[in-house]
Amino acid sequence: MLTLDVLVALTVNTKLSIALVTGASSGIGEELARCFARAGHDLVLVARSADKLQTLARELQAQHPIKALVLAIDLADPESPARLAARLKRRQRVPDILVNCAGVLAQGPFTGMKPDGHQAIIDLNISALTGMLSHFLPLMTARRSGRVLNVASIAAFQPVPMLATYAASKAYVLSLTESLSQELKGSGVSVTALCPGITATQMLSSATQANQQLSALPDFLIGNVEEVARQGFEACMRGDVICVPGVFNRAAMIASRSTPKWLLRQVSGLLSRKL
Repeated sequence: MLTLDVLVALTVNTKLSIALVTGASSGIGEELARCFARAGHDLVLVARSADKLQTLARELQAQHPIKALVLAIDLADPESPARLAARLKRRQRVPDILVNCAGVLAQGPFTGMKPDGHQAIIDLNISALTGMLSHFLPLMTARRSGRVLNVASIAAFQPVPMLATYAASKAYVLSLTESLSQELKGSGVSVTALCPGITATQMLSSATQANQQLSALPDFLIGNVEEVARQGFEACMRGDVICVPGVFNRAAMIASRSTPKWLLRQVSGLLSRKL
């Protein structure tokens, strides 16, 4: 069995540059994988869909001088982060960069969702992300180098009725990221939260099917997925703590942090009722 010291030595001695991307089969995760491949990083691609991951891996390996390892895993399973970490240790593919992008969204009144629907959001958006950090951050801090990109949401900054559990899960991701950025100061490891607004992905398409009024959203409110991923990638590599793509989203974030909580709740409730 490989010890932590041996794993660190292997990573340092071979000068690997490996980015592990969860949720890489579509949307922002897929585009982030493309960003890291263009920058010359080998990849570990993680999601439930093996076929989509294999297609992406073949494409990126054909376009760039990189290697891509595909691991089809359901991170909602509480044992998955530990199993994934063990598999990568055995393969000597310990990541230098961890991208936590796997996530799920469900829209609707809190009381209209079944308990297992809320739990599914918590399992993937919170528990799986925390598990990934707990397994891979110690390796990064031991070798005194590494980067983490946690994909949160603009919803992390304010209450969002009709997306209550989702918004709360992303607030957790943001808070955890900010806390870790301080804990790890001077360690050689940076932690970044990417907080996109509404983005043109399959997740938005699914939400629009559930609520047709979302199709009336103006184009300036909907972010381009490639641009969102590019800004997230660059922020991660710079070691920024928070990245909010889009001028409108940044303005909304600043306003939410300076607005009294009672007023923010009232405005959020009014807007949700109009949808």
